[in-house]
Amino acid sequence: MASSRNLQAKTCQVPDTTVVEGDCLDILSEQRAHFADLVYIDPPFFTQKHHKLKTKDRSRTFSFSDLWDSHEEYARFFFDRLQVCWQVMRPTASLYFHCDRNAVHIVRMILDEVFGNENFRSEIIWTYRRWSNSRRGLLPAHQNILCYTKSSDFTFNTIYTEYSPSTNIDQILQQRERDADGKSVYKRDSHGQPIANGSKRGVPLGDVWDIPYLNPKARERVGYPTQKPILLLERIISLSSNPCDLVLDPFCGSGTTLVAAKMLGRKYMGIDTSRDACELAQSRLDNPIKSESNLLQSGRESYRNADEEILRFLHEISFAPVQRNRGIDAILDREIDGKPILVRIQRQSETVYECATKLLKASNGKDAGALFVIKTHDENTLGFFDAIPSNVTVFDSTSYSIGEAIKQLNIHEPLAGR
Repeated sequence: MASSRNLQAKTCQVPDTTVVEGDCLDILSEQRAHFADLVYIDPPFFTQKHHKLKTKDRSRTFSFSDLWDSHEEYARFFFDRLQVCWQVMRPTASLYFHCDRNAVHIVRMILDEVFGNENFRSEIIWTYRRWSNSRRGLLPAHQNILCYTKSSDFTFNTIYTEYSPSTNIDQILQQRERDADGKSVYKRDSHGQPIANGSKRGVPLGDVWDIPYLNPKARERVGYPTQKPILLLERIISLSSNPCDLVLDPFCGSGTTLVAAKMLGRKYMGIDTSRDACELAQSRLDNPIKSESNLLQSGRESYRNADEEILRFLHEISFAPVQRNRGIDAILDREIDGKPILVRIQRQSETVYECATKLLKASNGKDAGALFVIKTHDENTLGFFDAIPSNVTVFDSTSYSIGEAIKQLNIHEPLAGR
């Protein structure tokens, strides 16, 4: 969802957190039960390779071995360690296990055994674009993240994403039903008018995540093999934990999970058998660096046509941009009696009256609760306010004006989960 509103996160006094050198089987066996709110595991992937990579300045080399005698050895290794992870998890905790096509079939069987198939929640596909001319066949462009919970009562915070640019605005704003032939149609009241679908926050996040792989020149890259982007871990942590919760990474490597947890106000515990990895993780925690993704900010959709320059006039107001409608620029994240608030922002080439007329025409049949026009510049035309339709409200270009109107009209935030 496009929004420049900064939500105030719950603050807490995060106690001392830790990075521990050793085998997680031994370390966690000595810990008290039920202390972890979220577990993320990014272990060796059964690649049958020795992974090695130098830092950018070539001063240091980080490496780890991913060599196994058999599938059975790999399975036993993780079965034992997943059991101790289960023991230290709170009843509301989740576990995310990161793997790829080499081991996903093995890991799924182990996780079903430890957590129970009924506690399997999602198989997340992390997709990205990498290029190689050395492979014959389809280029691997994704990894798998299996999500299990300890019980049916688990922490989960829904994340909303933008509507697809190809989504028609009527699909967003109007309720649908099945007719006598089983065909999906727009629902109408006894007078034949479309029934509003209430305000919309966007589309709940799905299980395919398009997050860029770390660029070799990314500021956060430290030269550790298989290092994951902080953006990926931030999403997982935001979904399945709350501020002040404890995030556990039993194979912490370079410490990406711990850095993401620290940035999001969570407690953390990282474990790794490599002293070099533990030292690197601690150094990153002492000086956290995160690379931003222009791809995530801009999106890949070639037909995205929301005018970002125009939408800047809605700063500090939460909204969803409208991509496929020339008369409506945005839907506010507020509602009036369950009906949406539609917004159009005045262009330099049009009068306020022209702007209001376009909004009114575009909103026809959409059962809006209110129509807002954002005036962006003064005009020399006298008396133009007299022609503004009575059901269109004109505001100055400041978000303060809209905020005041929201208070006066008693406009409500949408109910959770809608």
